[in-house]
Amino acid sequence: MIQFYNTLTRKKQEFKPIKNKKVGLYTCGPTVYDYAHIGNLRTYIFEDVLKRMLEFNGYRVKHVMNVTDVGHLVSDADAGEDKMMKALEREGLKPTASALKKIADKYFEIFQDDLKKLKIEEPDVWCRATDHIKEQIELIQTLIDKGYAYEAADGVYFNTAKLKNYGKLTGQAREELEPGSRVEINPVKKNPTDFALWMKAVGKHENHVMRWSSPWGDGFPGWHIECSAMSRKYLGQPFDIHCGGIDHVPVHHTNEIAQSEAAYDAPLANFWIHGEFLTVGEGKMAKSAGTFITLNDVIEKGIDPLAYRYLCLTAHYRSKLNFTWDSLKSAESALHALWDEARYWPKPRKKDNALIEKFRSAINDDLDTPKAIALLWMIVKDRNNKNKSATVLEMDKVLGLGLKKFVGHLPKVPQKIKKLMAERESAREKKDWARADEIRRTSADAGFIIEDTPEGPVAKPRIDSGY
Repeated sequence: MIQFYNTLTRKKQEFKPIKNKKVGLYTCGPTVYDYAHIGNLRTYIFEDVLKRMLEFNGYRVKHVMNVTDVGHLVSDADAGEDKMMKALEREGLKPTASALKKIADKYFEIFQDDLKKLKIEEPDVWCRATDHIKEQIELIQTLIDKGYAYEAADGVYFNTAKLKNYGKLTGQAREELEPGSRVEINPVKKNPTDFALWMKAVGKHENHVMRWSSPWGDGFPGWHIECSAMSRKYLGQPFDIHCGGIDHVPVHHTNEIAQSEAAYDAPLANFWIHGEFLTVGEGKMAKSAGTFITLNDVIEKGIDPLAYRYLCLTAHYRSKLNFTWDSLKSAESALHALWDEARYWPKPRKKDNALIEKFRSAINDDLDTPKAIALLWMIVKDRNNKNKSATVLEMDKVLGLGLKKFVGHLPKVPQKIKKLMAERESAREKKDWARADEIRRTSADAGFIIEDTPEGPVAKPRIDSGY
C-alpha cells in the first residue's frame, strides 16, 4: 500500500490512481527570471523521489512541469511588476520581447543543468506559459461565461464570492483569509480576495513587452491561470497528483483549484502534496532575506552537489530542514563514505528481497526517506550480507545517489601510487615515521589516500580525484 499526506484532506490517505498503474503528475516549475535557490531545489528533489518511488512500484508516470516565462508578479498574488520584466532591468537589457525570451532561455537552461547535477529526472512534458496563451484565454472566457469572472479597468478577475468552497486547500473560508496579506488590495476588485486572470497592458503594465490580443484588450495572463490550462491539456481533469512547495498552498494552488473547478465542475487533482521550507536560521531561504544560495555556490565551495540531495533525504519532505554549511559538509562526508564502501563490494548478483520490501515499506509510507537512509546504512555496515551490491542498487533507483558508478568498480591504482606505497612500507619498517607521513601526503595530493588495514595498506582514490 502507498500512502501520502494529502494537503486537501489534511490526513494520510491510501493512494489509488484514476487509471490502473498509470499516474498523472503535475509539478509547479520555475519562474525563469533568475537562478533557483537550493530551497527551491529541495522541492524538486522531493518530487523526483516521489516520481521514482511510483515507478519503483510499477506505475507509469506522466510527469508535466510548467515553465513560467510571463505573468508571475513580484508578489505571489497580484502586486508589483512582472518578475521577467524586473529581470530585464536587473541585467541591463532593453525592454523587448526578444530580450525577455533571452532571459527566459538563459535561466531555463541553468535550471535544467541544476536538475542534472542533482540527478533529478526531467519531466515528460515541459510546458511554457507563453506557448499556451490560447488555452489560457479559452479558460478565462469559460469562467466569464459561467459568471465566475468579471472584467475591470485593469484586467479580468476571478470572483471568489461566487465559489462556495474557495480556500478549502488551506482549511479556511474565504471570509477568514486576511485581505491584503495574500492578494493586493485593489479598488477595482469586487472582493479583496479576487485574483487576476488577465492583466491589461495599461497603467503599471502599459510598458509590458510580452502582450497578446484578447477579447478584453492587449495584455498577458496572470500566474495562476497557466497551471490550470496546461495541466488540463496534458493530463485531463481530474488527474492524480499535484505537487509544489508549501508556500503555494495559500495563494497559487488555492487559486488553481478555484478557477479549474469553477470552469469544469470537477476536481483539479485528487492528491495535493507539498514540500516544506528549507530554513536558514529562523526564516525560510529567500533572496529578500539575504539567504539566497544557489547550487553553483555549493559547487564553488568545493562541495559535491549530490551532497545536497543526500542532505535533503535525511529529513522528511514535510519537515522543515535547517541549512548550514557544516550540515552540508557532513552530508558530503557521509555520501563519499558510502561511495567509497561501495567500490569494494562484489559485482551485483542477487537481491535481498526481504530488505527490498523493508525499503519499499518505508518509502511507500509518505516517502519516509530518513527511515530509508537508516536502512541503507544498516545494509552497508553488515559485513555478512553477500547480496548488498544488488540490494543497494535497487534502493538507489529511488534515492538517486549515483551508486551505480561505484558499486563493484575497484579503482585502478596507478603504478606511481603503488611505488609510493612500497616506499612507505619500507620507511615504516625502518621506523622512519616522518618519511612515511610525507609519502602519504604525496599520495593524497596525487589523488589516492593510503589506508592501513589488517590485510595491509590499501590505496583508495579521493572521490574528487576523478579516479
